[in-house]
Amino acid sequence: MTLTDQHLMDIYRQLGDADRAMLQAFAEFLLQRNRSAVVAAPLTGAPVPEPEAIPRPVQESVVAGLKRLSKTYPMLDKSEMLSATSDLVARHILEGTGAGEVIEQLEEIFAAHYRQLKQDRDNHP
Repeated sequence: MTLTDQHLMDIYRQLGDADRAMLQAFAEFLLQRNRSAVVAAPLTGAPVPEPEAIPRPVQESVVAGLKRLSKTYPMLDKSEMLSATSDLVARHILEGTGAGEVIEQLEEIFAAHYRQLKQDRDNHP
């Protein structure tokens, strides 16, 4: 086990059950993002698929919101949004920003990246 692995395990052991579950869910999100690093078709004139209409539940955690948005927008390169999404998740966890507010901001980020992808594709037929 590397020093980084051990450090992560030490942190994990110090967390409460709810925080452990959130850390695990976020790690699963990052893993999913890495597996689908670039699902978007190259700029070959292929049309950008429409987002999948997945309704937002009334009560949704931030991590569940990230998973829903990843499924809604499978054509997006999640690594391009990592900084912004990570910052929002950190604000939720560390500063207590409300889940609803964070999810709304995440939805805006995903929608903006989708619009940009469509615009880029339209400009490079």
